[in-house]
Amino acid sequence: MDCRPRVSRSNARIAIALVAMVFLLVASSCGGLLSSDGLTIYGASPSTLDPAHCMDATSASYIVEIFSGLVTLDNELNVVEDLAESYEISPDGRIYTFHIREGVAFHNGREVKASDFKYSIERAADPQTRSQIAEAYLGDIVGFKGKLRGEADEVGGVRVVDEQTIEITIDAAKAYFLAKLTHPSAYVVDRENVESGGDWWKHPNGTGPFKLGEWRQGQQIILERNEQFYGSIARLDRVTFLLRGDPMMMYENGDIDITQVGTANIERVLDPSNPLNDDLVIGPELSVTYVGFNTAVPPFDDDKVRQAFCHAVDKDKIIQVLLKNTVSPASGILPPGMPAYNEEVEGLSYDVARAQQLIAESSYYDGLPPIVLSVQSFGADVSSIDTAIAWMWRENLGVEVVIEGVEWDTLLDDLRAGELQVFEIGWVADYPDAENFLDLLFHSESGENYTAYSNPEVDELLEMARVEGDIDSRLALYQEIEQTIVTDAPWLPLWFGQNYYLVKPEVKGFIPSPMVIPMYEDVWID
Repeated sequence: MDCRPRVSRSNARIAIALVAMVFLLVASSCGGLLSSDGLTIYGASPSTLDPAHCMDATSASYIVEIFSGLVTLDNELNVVEDLAESYEISPDGRIYTFHIREGVAFHNGREVKASDFKYSIERAADPQTRSQIAEAYLGDIVGFKGKLRGEADEVGGVRVVDEQTIEITIDAAKAYFLAKLTHPSAYVVDRENVESGGDWWKHPNGTGPFKLGEWRQGQQIILERNEQFYGSIARLDRVTFLLRGDPMMMYENGDIDITQVGTANIERVLDPSNPLNDDLVIGPELSVTYVGFNTAVPPFDDDKVRQAFCHAVDKDKIIQVLLKNTVSPASGILPPGMPAYNEEVEGLSYDVARAQQLIAESSYYDGLPPIVLSVQSFGADVSSIDTAIAWMWRENLGVEVVIEGVEWDTLLDDLRAGELQVFEIGWVADYPDAENFLDLLFHSESGENYTAYSNPEVDELLEMARVEGDIDSRLALYQEIEQTIVTDAPWLPLWFGQNYYLVKPEVKGFIPSPMVIPMYEDVWID
């Protein structure tokens, strides 16, 4: 899912776009005693708490704690049962039968039934819901696209067998489908809650380990322990997200317990002689930050121009000087740790002479039009990274470049509408499968394909990979697909992420997560 390019209002930027609260909290060995203490961390305001509209990592970080689904991801990124206590898959790989735990309840105490899941999936498919992401994650379900397009009244591939059993049929056997059900769009919602009004999600009645206690816009969000949670009751009675202020100053003053470390402070935090170094926790992240070119508008409708713009940026220098080597350069799309990751992918490296030659060979040999680089805005601030990229394009290609700051929600809307010429953003894994990057972001019919990239050969290979049953063959297909996309250059991949956190010594059970996973209930204060 999309992740914010920045979480700080200063020019110094963190290594990757994921907000400070995105982390994995694993179980401890101290038994099941509850704590009367709360955890306070630095957070960001979500765009929504409606699972059917969850487009970004910030929103997902709250949603996965308030809501839940049939399955989830454990601390090793394996798909495991959540509200479903068990499931079976038919021999042909198309029918999934889930058995819902007895006694699972919404926050208001009403028991969750199979019909609630059918309602939730059909709500996501309802054209009136206007979900922009539902098809990407649930479109494999038979009948889902038909309802989404107003051609059917229900999703035929979702059948209530009895109060505790729901059956989901997909259009073909797909190895990644179960993992897709861990995305918020597949979470169960309470119909009465949803139908209470348009702003229902500001007072959500979920099923997760925490419930929304307070949301003061721009100030703070408080999650409170759900005493009725079916699993391990959270040890913390609350988690408070502070939505404003200087996170490093707040951490050093003892106002927050956890913060992510940006480049402005990374050198002193990495210094072993600095007391803060004892609080440092480092973890990987399944993410990539990139510049996307809209292939449907000039001059990026020419692949030679796109390739030239890639060759004209010295990403190694940016990472060394501005990001202080806190991230690793990306030649390709799939980050290390992702199945099908290929460290030998042939990227478009920094080569000014080659960039200029490509422009001369392109259909824009007699001059490039002005370029508008759209990025997330933070007031009047302009990122030093974006400034450096724009300067390199001006210096190496002689093109006029303007940096346009756009509010996060507007940026997402503009991306989906195809209104941006070139943009900088990040993508963090929703589930650990190459399909989540390559198919969602580059298939010509995908709603997440913000670059309007279209290659019939890539589409064909992606469709083959969806149904390929042999693991090795499937991974080989994705590696071939990735290389083709990198050569076509709808993206300029910049870097793969790494997480740097400061964690107070009294906070126990905290391990950074490579992606958004719900496990707050396993943190406690010693």
